[in-house]
Amino acid sequence: MQETPFCLSVGNLLSYSMSDSNSTDFTNPSTFILLGIPGLEGAQVWLSIPFCAMYAIVILGNFTILFIVKREPSLHGPMYYFLCMLVIADMVPSTAVVPKILSIFWFNSREINFSACLIQMFCLLSCTLVHSGILVAMAFDRYVAICDPLRYSTTLTNPVVAKIGLALVLRGIMLALPYPFLARRWPYCRTNILPYTYCKHIAVVKLACADIRLSSYYSLAVSFLVTGVDVFCISMSYTQILRVIFSLPTKDARLKTFGTCGSHFCVILACYIAHLFSALTERFGHNMALHFHILMNNMYLLVPPMLNPIIYGVRSQQIRDSLLQLFTH
Repeated sequence: MQETPFCLSVGNLLSYSMSDSNSTDFTNPSTFILLGIPGLEGAQVWLSIPFCAMYAIVILGNFTILFIVKREPSLHGPMYYFLCMLVIADMVPSTAVVPKILSIFWFNSREINFSACLIQMFCLLSCTLVHSGILVAMAFDRYVAICDPLRYSTTLTNPVVAKIGLALVLRGIMLALPYPFLARRWPYCRTNILPYTYCKHIAVVKLACADIRLSSYYSLAVSFLVTGVDVFCISMSYTQILRVIFSLPTKDARLKTFGTCGSHFCVILACYIAHLFSALTERFGHNMALHFHILMNNMYLLVPPMLNPIIYGVRSQQIRDSLLQLFTH
């Protein structure tokens, strides 16, 4: 029986690409080849089931949040506007990645255009930066609501919320733009095979036969400065929030006040724990199998967006009541 191109083994693909790269020097490859999850080729059809289920929960859950906030006038406030921004920042990376992953699992559609690969990379990086900034904005919202409630309505007006959202989007776009521009200008003469399910930045730049220290330094600076500043701001906000909460006279008052920021606190934990776990396995998991690294990276893209609507649906009384009212009607 004749063997189709996509039924070649990973070793054959790699050896073919490396032998071809010895005589080829091109600035921009026309396509990249995504290998999916090397080592688990036989299980990829079964792996597509949880991937598809999680993606369906991400889309359904987050669209439900958007619909309820739009439909219910009592939810038209800064806290829920920021939640809608968070929901959109969650759905864009998943939508940019998961359909391609499923096409690899189901149809062996492993090729991805070079420009599409850079767009996918840009979407992932910019949305990650926007997502981190929105968590800071939500922490600031809870800080004003708890620490200075009398000025809440005058501080976080709709124009102010819109300006904060626009500033966070612009910050994410401007900081993420250098990544694809730097990746496009390098020559790629080693191979065009990526042993991943999507165009991860570090995996793409490692294929370049050029000095990539500029990209590495820039990525390190953005990670430390942006993530460090955002975590610091969130920590300071919650330090003041907890100080006010613990100064309340009764236990019921403390629990009730903390309940107003409990959903946001759980979302922060889900996001940063997943990010920390992914970063630690990437940095120190050199003895781990490659397919484990790839699975962890995919879980980082899917698990927090899947948990966020569940957390707000369970912990937010207003969203829960609106959802029950919608199904009752």
